[in-house]
Amino acid sequence: MARPEGGSDEQAGSAAPDALDTVLGKAVAVLRAFRIDDRYLPLAELVRRTGLPKGTIHRVAGDLVAHRLLDKTPYGYRLAGGLFELGMRAATERTLIEVAMPYLQDLYERTHETVHLGVREGTEVVYVAKIGGHRQARSPSRTGGRMPMHCTAIGKALLAHADPEVRAAVLNGPLERHTPRTLVAPGLLARQLDQVLEGGVAYEREESTAGLLCVAAPVLDTDGTTALAAISVTGRVGRFRPESHENAVRASAAALGRMLTRRHRT
Repeated sequence: MARPEGGSDEQAGSAAPDALDTVLGKAVAVLRAFRIDDRYLPLAELVRRTGLPKGTIHRVAGDLVAHRLLDKTPYGYRLAGGLFELGMRAATERTLIEVAMPYLQDLYERTHETVHLGVREGTEVVYVAKIGGHRQARSPSRTGGRMPMHCTAIGKALLAHADPEVRAAVLNGPLERHTPRTLVAPGLLARQLDQVLEGGVAYEREESTAGLLCVAAPVLDTDGTTALAAISVTGRVGRFRPESHENAVRASAAALGRMLTRRHRT
């Protein structure tokens, strides 16, 4: 993969021009300037990524430090623990992780490969949990990170069960090539999505990252068509056969779906 799933420079701190006219908009632009792999950002880099004046960045960053959303260090600014506390209060994701973790742990024990839990946000996958052992495959995925839907197994599992408008937006939009094996032909991707609906699992074969294979299954709602999330198992080419884990992934996703449905009803 050409870059971490945190996105490009343009995505990291981008905001609509009107949003930057407000204090809140400026603060959000500063926070979103941080990518998934950034530990510290100097003031000058925040200015470059946001396009805001140096004085504005200095003032906004100072307010964020006062509210424990940023820390100021000798190396620059970094995201602070207050953001983690707020994030853990997000009810939907927190409940999903709490309910899903036993199933993810069981799946890891059965496969001893990297296990992911992801949800759809717009036309991207957001990874909300990841479990991997000592031999876990080197993957660009990070908890809280994003990946395009068209080149990931979790993304295909979610996209196959998404509304027609979402599916059309992905198929008709630019299908960025991340490796030589990335599917960039809308017709081929559409056929794979139809196969996901028929077989209940989606595959990725070195489409987001060279050397990685993956199998995923959707976590379906009570109607059996809406995907609440998706679970995947990832391994390295040469020792990992995704087909051999198909039943385990499908069973874990189905069990999690039933549990989420029961909790919703009570």
